[in-house]
Amino acid sequence: MPAPKNLKLLKPEEVMPAMKSFTVALGVKCDFCHVMTDFASDEKHHKEMARHMIELARGINALFPDGKQHVTCYTCHRGAEEPATAPPAEAPAN
Repeated sequence: MPAPKNLKLLKPEEVMPAMKSFTVALGVKCDFCHVMTDFASDEKHHKEMARHMIELARGINALFPDGKQHVTCYTCHRGAEEPATAPPAEAPAN
């Protein structure tokens, strides 16, 4: 596999684990963010949004003194392209 290009936030060794976690967290495939003939391309706006979300999660996690990862993409997305901002309409009563 060729070395990743156009990395702005991730280290080369972080790329594949991060991409695998994004596919699960958002329920998407590579072409959601990437131009399949040029993975380094920034043509798709979802790729830049992903960079913003990486920075957001890193910033939140940096607020915890234990150094652990408390927030990931899955925290909000739960396998969906759009993050859940409210409980389901038919949430069970307590």
